[in-house]
Amino acid sequence: MAETRTRTPRERYRTQVRTEIKERAWEQMAAAGASALSLNAIAKQMGMSGPALYRYFASRDDLITELIRDAYRSLADTFRRATSESESGADLAALAHALRGWALEDPQRYFLIYGTPVPGYHAPDDVTAIASEIMATLLDACAAIPSDTPVTPFAAHLEDHRQWADGHPAPSAALHRALTVWTRLHGVLSLELAGHFTGMGFDSVQLFTAELDDLLA
Repeated sequence: MAETRTRTPRERYRTQVRTEIKERAWEQMAAAGASALSLNAIAKQMGMSGPALYRYFASRDDLITELIRDAYRSLADTFRRATSESESGADLAALAHALRGWALEDPQRYFLIYGTPVPGYHAPDDVTAIASEIMATLLDACAAIPSDTPVTPFAAHLEDHRQWADGHPAPSAALHRALTVWTRLHGVLSLELAGHFTGMGFDSVQLFTAELDDLLA
């Protein structure tokens, strides 16, 4: 068995500082949005010089990448737990409610990866891979649902064009269903988290559940 290497005090300190920088970044984005993220402002809050902070994150985009990576990994882990706790494995309803719970827990984290893109930012390949892992879990759940729905030309095109995980293209019907579920649930969630249902006099939980029931039907 391989021995676990004990981290040095320097490594532990570096981890602590990086964690605090990310916490400050979340606070900053909650106040002014991701596009206003400033490493120099974070350094000032922490009593550091700008050059000192850049030893932990080389650029603003480097910090944003770390935050996005953390957010996607958190959702992927949430989906994995929902799948392991479901008797039937990848259950679409369980995943949908897990998604909503995760989004409500930290709306700013949700909007970072599913809201307005940060101008000028492009995510590296490993971040895209985690996003594909999330979609692969959703595809498994959709593929497990029997369906006699005819394959649409759009769905057939998707099957030829996109492979979500491990080189295994999903059946066209399952992929089309997964994309439909993903877009409709995110539509409801985005409006709810942005406060657009405020004052309308209905329960957003019931709206989300009704939308999910319609999708499952």
